[in-house]
Amino acid sequence: MRLLTAFSVLLVLIASSALAQNQNTAPANLTAGSTSVAATKAEVDQLRSEVAAQRQTIEELKALVEKLAGVKASAANNGTPQIRPVAATSAAAANSQPVAVPDTGTARLRNAVLLEADPEPAPAASQAPSAAPKKDAPLTAGWNGEHFFIRSADGQFTISPYGYVDNEYRAYQGDGAPADTFVLRRARFGFQGSYGSHFDFALLTDAAATTGSVVRDVYLNVRIRPELQFQAGQFKTPFAQESGTGATNLDFIERGFQSMLYPSAASAYRSPGVAFHGDIGGGVMQYWIGAFNGKGYATVNTTNQAEVIGRLRFYPFRKSKGDWLKQLAFGGAIDRGRSRGLSGDQSFSGALPDGAYTFFPQFAINGPIQRYNGEFTYLKSGLALRGEFDQLNMSRNNTGSEQVGGLGFLSLPSIIAKAWDISATYMITGEKQPENGTPRVHHPLFGPDTPGGKGRGWGAFGVGFRFMGIQANEPQGNFLDYYTPGFVPGFNYHTFEYTAGVNWFPNYWVKYSVNLGVDQLKDPSTIGAVPQNYYVVLQQLQFRF
Repeated sequence: MRLLTAFSVLLVLIASSALAQNQNTAPANLTAGSTSVAATKAEVDQLRSEVAAQRQTIEELKALVEKLAGVKASAANNGTPQIRPVAATSAAAANSQPVAVPDTGTARLRNAVLLEADPEPAPAASQAPSAAPKKDAPLTAGWNGEHFFIRSADGQFTISPYGYVDNEYRAYQGDGAPADTFVLRRARFGFQGSYGSHFDFALLTDAAATTGSVVRDVYLNVRIRPELQFQAGQFKTPFAQESGTGATNLDFIERGFQSMLYPSAASAYRSPGVAFHGDIGGGVMQYWIGAFNGKGYATVNTTNQAEVIGRLRFYPFRKSKGDWLKQLAFGGAIDRGRSRGLSGDQSFSGALPDGAYTFFPQFAINGPIQRYNGEFTYLKSGLALRGEFDQLNMSRNNTGSEQVGGLGFLSLPSIIAKAWDISATYMITGEKQPENGTPRVHHPLFGPDTPGGKGRGWGAFGVGFRFMGIQANEPQGNFLDYYTPGFVPGFNYHTFEYTAGVNWFPNYWVKYSVNLGVDQLKDPSTIGAVPQNYYVVLQQLQFRF
């Protein structure tokens, strides 16, 4: 473009010079300023021929300028980016041709809207780089060894779909036992992810839910720092170690008897609420303190008092150099809530987790509720020992009947229930037993390789044994009131269970479990039942993603 401008200026200068020379070579009689003497015909013809020659010279110079400008443009096209529509793909770029530009000899402005440049070579040191339009970096998607994920280009937003399905077959033997049946126990699907470095979120639904809401978890967790985090939404109440263990990480198919006494046990231990929690000293101590409705899935409270839970868990040897006590943990929790008799609140359900029978009836309750928990976990390589004790106190203030001959609004003794659970599991194929996770299968039988796996084999095998029991006491009452005399019968029942189990992991994402349970019914709560043993065989096929 600069060369074209220079030659244009040169052309003007040459033309001006020629005209000036023509004026200087005119006859003396014309330049003398005499107006009385007229030019001859020969002189006019000579002037016209000179003008024509000058015009021809101008045309030749113009053609030379255009030729030189074309050479410059061709050289520029070989070293500068070509402009293509954005819709053109990188695969088609190899076969694309430069955009045809009519050779008019003059510079043209082109519409650059929705256009992008082909990759260009690095500019020379003496040449200023041209401004290229920026491209938005693409999303990142893939597999992190646990879940699929989608991540924004700047890494500030991440989301992962996840879920699991539990298919079971239950077989019973005993008088009055349920029928043998197949059960779709869980079919859960959701998303989990993060915003930046301080926000985590999760949404989990259960398509197999038969009562209540299908939404299990929906919450936002704010990680201000490891020692201080805040969580709000609907999630598991942080009362005990087994309530915090995911369904995919249980050592046995069913949870222990103590889970019958957990807060919101009827709604998979979940309730709307908020909680502060954190890890202190690099995880040497963990804490939770929260307030919840205590009524289950997405349910409003029936009293003006929230259910408050506080829990501590200690790992005193977590930072020690020795391995024998490094994964020893213990802790406890306290829960305070309130029930409302006018809302129909009932005592805990006495139905066993495996569904063999109901060992204790339900009663109307009203007033304060207290829960207490103690727990421990010990892990060493493939060995895991776990134990837990829980107690539940439920008040019955003013729970009598208004009917004639009833007890009126008289307070009855509190119902007290206690449960315990102790278990031992061992991975016989050498995998380490995680505290709350799935063992890393060394030699999967089929399917994807386990992260850190060592080739093919028969998968991983684990065995376990558990003993647990529960006892509940509803004290009797004898009211010899003159107007409303009455007698409240008492119930003091207990039951035990022994469970032996085998877990087979064909790969990291599939588990097949078989549990044999012996349920000992000591004091039947159902009329016509007799003390006896029930034999329960549970089989579960679980797959997760």
